[in-house]
Amino acid sequence: MVMDYSSRRGFIKQSTLAMAGVSIGAPSVSYVKGKPAEEIQVAIMGVKSRGKALARAFAYAPNCTVKYICEVDERYVQDALKAVAEFQEAVPLVAKDIRKVLEDQDLDGLVIAAPDHWHAPATIMACEAGKHVYVEKPCSHNPQEGEWVMAAAEKYNRVVQMGNQRRTWSNVRRAIELLHGGIIGHIYYANGWYANSRPSIGKGKDVPVPSELDFELWQGPAPRRSYRDNIHPYDWHWFWHWGTGEALNNGTHFIDLMRWGLQAEYPTMVTSAGGRYRYDDDWQTPDTQVISIDFPGKKSLTWESRSCNAMRIQDQSAAVTFYGEGGSMVIESGNAFTIFDNDRRPKEFIKVTAEDAKEAHDQQNTVGPGLRMDAAHVQNFLAAIRDGSTPNSEIKGGHKSVLLCQLGNIAYRTKSTLHIDPQNGHIKDNPAARQLWSRDYAPGWQPHV
Repeated sequence: MVMDYSSRRGFIKQSTLAMAGVSIGAPSVSYVKGKPAEEIQVAIMGVKSRGKALARAFAYAPNCTVKYICEVDERYVQDALKAVAEFQEAVPLVAKDIRKVLEDQDLDGLVIAAPDHWHAPATIMACEAGKHVYVEKPCSHNPQEGEWVMAAAEKYNRVVQMGNQRRTWSNVRRAIELLHGGIIGHIYYANGWYANSRPSIGKGKDVPVPSELDFELWQGPAPRRSYRDNIHPYDWHWFWHWGTGEALNNGTHFIDLMRWGLQAEYPTMVTSAGGRYRYDDDWQTPDTQVISIDFPGKKSLTWESRSCNAMRIQDQSAAVTFYGEGGSMVIESGNAFTIFDNDRRPKEFIKVTAEDAKEAHDQQNTVGPGLRMDAAHVQNFLAAIRDGSTPNSEIKGGHKSVLLCQLGNIAYRTKSTLHIDPQNGHIKDNPAARQLWSRDYAPGWQPHV
């Protein structure tokens, strides 16, 4: 296979590749779902913190090569190239514009770790270009995009895996298997939480765009806004225009676990309360929020978020508890769980390994759980590409979990109880809430499936 790569020996020289312009090679091995391949080539879109961790995980995976680093801010490219160089000889090409990267016919997959407003549009473009997609959670910025992503994956017959890694963690999978096997009897309620001590983002000012940042491409599909000094690289999460708040930033992981354990699909009713309480600043999404969701079959869940108060529950900063007729189960933030009887006595538990616990502790919360824990989910995605199997976090299930978080935010923003069609997850009889089902796009960026 001919690859337009440099050897690791030339890494220092080649790591200064210009951000603009990439060399698109001629086709070599054509790849379709279900057809074996010796090597899978991927591009990583967005390599600040979480994207850099994913770049390491894909470079680490057997028979996988990170061919492109696609990043709109030059300041983060060097660290990503160094991270990839730990595990592969070939030095990735560097580019800014994902549309150019997707023209490469040799490329098999796109890994998306750009801001949330990019997740669905980039996924749709990649599917249309014949690429498989690993998209970080959430898979969409709004419910309409989630439906479009599902449609694109089906139309173009692509593997699309969402990056909620707990779906692949061994002990979490064992815990869910036990729940579904009746270890605590009929499960009727689940509660999840997230606690952190995020600082204030202050009052932002309009300032010139940093010379290293292509803010036009950073905004991409989103209608244009002026650059402010408290948006990039991370605090866009707390602005509705680009981000989705803590509910989709960390809530996706744990609401997905609860939906999985409850064996629930679409809900019947969603409510939410909370606000921006801790600081007086530009942060728009709630820093304190409770989302309550009812499902058919007398099942419900709640999720509590405290972005700016790190008081733990069950000695966990983030976890879920399932409640059943015969006891309860706590699935911790790591790869561990404990089962209790109705007298609150532990009767079975599995703890996270010391190695995994240390690696997770060493990671910043914007990075992820560590290489060992990321690697399993990444390799599950790659296996699905090779053998045509269904990945552990396939996009239809991913959308259903993300939709629950989005409905929670819509209930919060409209200060209303949402009544939901349990057949498709759509909001009933609430025009104000329906207005938040989709969004506007910058001219020329409207996704199409």
